Amino acid sequence: MDDVPSEDTIYGWIEAVFERGIRRPGYPADEWAEQFCAERFGEIGLEQVRLEPLTVSRWEPHEWSMEVTAGGTTTRLDCFPLPHAAPAENLELELVAWDPADPSAVAGKASLYPVTLSRVPADFALGAGRAVDPDDTLGAEHVLPFGRELQQVMEPSLAAGAGAFVGVLAGYPGDSHDYYVPYDGEARGIPGVWLSGGDGARLAEAVAAGPVRMRLTVRSERRPVQTHNVVGELPGADDEVVMVGSHHDGPWSSAVEDGSGIALVLAQASYWAALAPERRPHRLLFVLQGGHMVGGAGLHHYIETHRAELERVVLEVHLEHAALEVDERGRPTGRPVPRWWFTSRIPALEEAVVRALTAEGLDRSLVLAPDALGPQPPTDGGFYHQAGVPIVNFLTAPSYLFDAMDTLDKIDRAALVPLTRAAARIIGATRGVSAAAMRAAVRS
Repeated sequence: MDDVPSEDTIYGWIEAVFERGIRRPGYPADEWAEQFCAERFGEIGLEQVRLEPLTVSRWEPHEWSMEVTAGGTTTRLDCFPLPHAAPAENLELELVAWDPADPSAVAGKASLYPVTLSRVPADFALGAGRAVDPDDTLGAEHVLPFGRELQQVMEPSLAAGAGAFVGVLAGYPGDSHDYYVPYDGEARGIPGVWLSGGDGARLAEAVAAGPVRMRLTVRSERRPVQTHNVVGELPGADDEVVMVGSHHDGPWSSAVEDGSGIALVLAQASYWAALAPERRPHRLLFVLQGGHMVGGAGLHHYIETHRAELERVVLEVHLEHAALEVDERGRPTGRPVPRWWFTSRIPALEEAVVRALTAEGLDRSLVLAPDALGPQPPTDGGFYHQAGVPIVNFLTAPSYLFDAMDTLDKIDRAALVPLTRAAARIIGATRGVSAAAMRAAVRS
């Protein structure tokens, strides 16, 4: 595999994307990223490079602040507004601690709601899957980027009639408040902000000691905009298709989420473009989807507009998040985050994935069923599985995935070339296998 791009080249693509700034859908940096991806596709030699438009909701906070008054003292706390929640102008409310035994206590008040990221055994999702970890490096614990509520963090307080939501990131590695959740793009009828775990703990003590008043301002804008799926193609040994995808938007400048996904797709495009068409197993379709941070809008749009073509897809390979773990202070440990490879229940495909990971030394890997964590993988490509397309979806889920601390030092740089080689091996293993044969081999 001499034609695989170098580590410096792949990392350079991540660096270029990261340095443009916050890449939320409709932001200038994401519009730049679309053009960057399309231009790289063209330079690499892809054909029929195009931008396929879709409409999403663009949310931008312009100003936000939170002040609390307790015992005659007023304090301003660092915070970040919840995406797509309602704006507020000097909203004053009593702050009340959320009590699941008495939800009505927050009615008409501000709900102080703790969210604790889930801490699970590193192999918790393995089930009937397989681990590729010969040196037993998985470790004991994996800190996920969500709490038990997932994206429904505001819903209990909304249902109880709260006038505002104040989320506390309890025990959060790095003690940050820059947390971009929920990212489903749904408007919510009350304002909300995130506080760090440290500030939230001190505030909870004040609430327990006596009355606390809150003043909240969130000036934000929400409007429809056009974003794009970036698509390019390569002819291959036949006209059936292998898709290779990720997404180009992110919650912040987001090196891992998904600057790394962009770069891994570009690396696949570069590798396969350097080979003659007859050496490619099938026609290759590269898709960098938009609107991931608005409920996976690009994924849903692609499936809706290309549904008739999906029957010819032999395999959809999605590549997301070449990530390093962090410690409790948010500093990289140098170890990769456990790697999840959601793979359709097709024995030959599962074996191809295991062989590729083993050959490239990608330990800390779990080969999982598509429904190991729900009806489909929790990836930007997960709904291809629901649409009947055979998949291999690579994903890691570091605790900082939706946080501004997702910076270049969190990239698992040493894995960029092995990940590229492994994905190329998996794609190459589909040679001579038709879409119909792949689907017929799915194990129930």
